[in-house]
Amino acid sequence: MDELPIELNVITLNCWGRKYTSPYRGERMTSIGRYLATTEPVPHIVALQECFEYEDYLSIRRETRFALPFGKFYHSGAFSCGLVILSRWPIEESSMVPFSLCGRPSGLFRGDLFVGTQGVACARIRYGEGEEDVVEVFNTNTHSSYSDHSRDNSYIIHRLSQAWEIARLARNAAERGHLAVVLASLNAAPFSLPYRLITSHAAIRDTWRVLYPDSSLGSTSHELERARSRPTPTAAFNVAQNGVTSNSAYNTWAWPSSKQRALRSGKRPMLVSPDIPDEDGERVDYIFFSRGGDPHASPTDLSEILSAHNTYTDDGAAPAPSPPGWVVKDARVGLIARHPDLGCSLSDHFSVEATLILHTPTPHRHRHRSRSRSKTDWRAQSTTLGDDPTMSPKKSGTVTQIQTPHGIPGTPNILTRSNSRAKEKERERERERERERERGRPATPRSLTSTEAGVHIAAGTYLHSPTASSYRRGSRDRAAWDLQLSSLELGTPPHLPLVAYDEIIHLIDVHASRTHQRRILGIVHFAFWVVILVGSYVGIWFLPDGKGAFGLLAGSSLGFTAGVVTLLLSLLFFAAELNKLNEFEWEIRNAKAVISGMGPGLSSPPA
Repeated sequence: MDELPIELNVITLNCWGRKYTSPYRGERMTSIGRYLATTEPVPHIVALQECFEYEDYLSIRRETRFALPFGKFYHSGAFSCGLVILSRWPIEESSMVPFSLCGRPSGLFRGDLFVGTQGVACARIRYGEGEEDVVEVFNTNTHSSYSDHSRDNSYIIHRLSQAWEIARLARNAAERGHLAVVLASLNAAPFSLPYRLITSHAAIRDTWRVLYPDSSLGSTSHELERARSRPTPTAAFNVAQNGVTSNSAYNTWAWPSSKQRALRSGKRPMLVSPDIPDEDGERVDYIFFSRGGDPHASPTDLSEILSAHNTYTDDGAAPAPSPPGWVVKDARVGLIARHPDLGCSLSDHFSVEATLILHTPTPHRHRHRSRSRSKTDWRAQSTTLGDDPTMSPKKSGTVTQIQTPHGIPGTPNILTRSNSRAKEKERERERERERERERGRPATPRSLTSTEAGVHIAAGTYLHSPTASSYRRGSRDRAAWDLQLSSLELGTPPHLPLVAYDEIIHLIDVHASRTHQRRILGIVHFAFWVVILVGSYVGIWFLPDGKGAFGLLAGSSLGFTAGVVTLLLSLLFFAAELNKLNEFEWEIRNAKAVISGMGPGLSSPPA
């Protein structure tokens, strides 16, 4: 086994690889493979959604065989589930967990129910020989809303049920002390009910909101985003700060059909201005992660290491060190470049890429010596790591630190530079920004990502976020990484408010009532055509010379066949869906009872 990694580069991408309906599928898949093989930093784990054809999977594997030598194409349903996991390390175990609720029985033309394409692709990837040196990857693509995002959309219950099952898988992995990574195309905006179910019932965090807690909550027309009264973001800002992956103004597949035709004919210019307003861009692709490490490890060995560095508390006793855990080092949007020959985007989604780093918490004595942040600033930044979209971090000083080589596994990194030197560097940066303002140029934000390179954010033009300058810069030092670990203790995810559970139960009741009505209508429809068919056979005896008998019998027979189909749907699929809704409702009621203090299994039955 190679040396244990201290950084993990992860990518998730919805490939849009539907056979017959996705243009230039083969050419785009080959280019996607080349991107994954050549992008920097080199990915360690990649999850692909909507890669339905095995030949497309092989095309991507040919391009990534050196960077990502191991892979798994998941077979599920009649036409594949479209889920793929690629890895730098061997896949120790894998499984496909289908969703309980997946498609409406009445949606025959969409085929979601019958092909069984949706579920969670699970992979257990070992990168070391230790018991905790495991990454449990969960790759999924939840049910589409089919452009209907209202609460009346019957598919909202399917996405809620699927989010609940994703959270259960991730929670089980996190409780085992493994690093759980959920790579998902959720088809849901941040802070929607499916999103909140995942983050509240599993000890996992959204990588993007850890670094960008002030990012958007949907497109400009989304109700939560409208309530924030923010100006319309530009295309560049949406990619760099809001993490937009779908319907971006940069993505050619989001353009109107007339502009797409002009692009194919060469009449459409290739460049898109970064200042163009981007009203429809939204973030629907996510990377969630758990703390990982080994939270149940004995601190004996680490205490000996700390003693060697004289890291004692003020009363002279050696502190009980916290175990290492994974934190977010960087998050970014990728795959923005277009196909070199076709000029189109490589997918209708952009990729989400994140770098996680295994961080050992700073000993308490070293924390006490760090005075660059006041207690008020620490409380303010602690709030930003939560899930309250109304909070934003306060600007504070920067603690500059370096890391010592990891000669011994679990050796803590030692603070070696004084606060005075860090403050001097901060003052120098402030003076540089002041000189830029005096010359009439807007100050360029620090810590620009690759997508921000060359793009200057002009005052009043872009939607400025405090996370762009202060918090994201701070996320690269040990103090912010300590804060990330302390805010993500296993078993203590932020719970949903009780009113949210009531809302889910209400949606389940509405959907169950609608399904029951359709079941009754299906039975009535069958009975109606039975009567018509019998009447047709009786009626042909009274037709003069049998004229029209064939048409009467053919029409009634076709209607009877349709009635048989609706009867089967009513007796089998609608009944099965009602049973699954009852199971989901019990689990939600039980979770509400546990949170409210009633205890498990004591939830009140439905009225």
